[in-house]
Parts: sequence; C-alpha cells; structure tokens
Amino acid sequence: MFGKKLPAAVLWDMDGTLVDSEEYWLSSEQNLAQEFNSTWHAQDGLDLIGMSLYDSTKVMKAKMGLELEPDEIINRLTDDVVAQLQVSIPWRPGAQELLRELKKRGIKTALVTMSMKRMAESVANQIPFKAFDVIVAGDMVIEGKPHPEPYLMAARLLGVAPEDCVAFEDSHTGLTSAEAAGTKAVGITNIVPIPDLPGRTIWPTLEGVTLRDLRKLF
Repeated sequence: MFGKKLPAAVLWDMDGTLVDSEEYWLSSEQNLAQEFNSTWHAQDGLDLIGMSLYDSTKVMKAKMGLELEPDEIINRLTDDVVAQLQVSIPWRPGAQELLRELKKRGIKTALVTMSMKRMAESVANQIPFKAFDVIVAGDMVIEGKPHPEPYLMAARLLGVAPEDCVAFEDSHTGLTSAEAAGTKAVGITNIVPIPDLPGRTIWPTLEGVTLRDLRKLF
C-alpha cells in the first residue's frame, strides 16, 4: 500500500531529464576545443554532466588551456546550445505527458537547472502549455549542484517544504543535490550511469509514469 499524499511540487532538472540536450553540450565543448586547437576528449565532457556551468567551465579552461574568462566560455557554450535547441528540441520520453498531468491536477512545478536562465526560458517557452511555475537556473544561485541550494531555492519560491517535493535528475551530481535538499529524489537513467546507492530511487524512464507512481514515493 502507499499513502494518499500527493507531492506538493515536482522539481525537474532540464538537460538530460526534460530534454535530451546533453549531446548538444558535448558537441559545443568539442567545437570550442577545436576553435582554440585544444584537446578535449569525450570522457572529459561526460565527467562534467550535472555540474554547474561555473564549475565545469573552470575545468574546461584549465584542461583546454583557454585564455577566455569563465563567463565568456559560458556564453559561447550557451549560445551554441540554444541555437541547436531552436532547430530541434529532443524531449525526453514521458516528460511532457507527466508535466501535463501535473498541471491538470494543480501540482506545482519548477525547472531546476545549472544552465543559464535565458536557456531554460527558451526551452520552457517551447512547451505548448505553461509547464513551470518557477525556474531556478545556474546564474541565480551561489552554490550549484551537487550543493542543495538550487532545490532549496525552488521549494522556497514555490512555498512548499522540500520533503514534500519529488525531484527528477539524470546525473549523480544532480541527484546528490536533490537528495541533500531533502526531496523525494528520483534518478532517471540517461547518458551517464547513476550509482545505485542504498535508499536511492532510480527509474529507467519517465515514459508511462503518472501521478499515481509519484504518490508511491510517499
């Protein structure tokens, strides 16, 4: 049996969870490396998945030997990824369907991403209904994932307790952030494996997931 409690809110990671944009980021990093005749391996990009852009660009700057400032790297990558998303947004299976059900039932939602707010808004605006009540982006927080600040901020802006929220993430870094904030965190497997730690909830997909499944988390 499971409780009859509904989540007060559902908090969504963006890259790799809502949209399958991780490949866009990886290709943008390769483009940047090629532009400056630097070396950047595929695994280097995979190692950054889930990290804040500020932290990941510091790694890129050091490994690529770039003279660009972190903000310049962030803007270059963001511009490249946004341009790719404007051509085609590869939505993750089941994401829009579950979002639609949540909105019909009056469940609050937030987009919690380490991408820049302008990119998050460009993605959210292409959903054919108002999918998110608030957006928390990488340029809105002091501490990025895996720190709990992004998810704590989302809960605060929605006026709900973190422990009454469900959070979806596709990376160990992001899932650690959601868990540390006290949410009912669920890992949705995508490009990088998520360690199956004791007490951790991992689902293979959001396809076919309904509000009934979220109630079971409580």
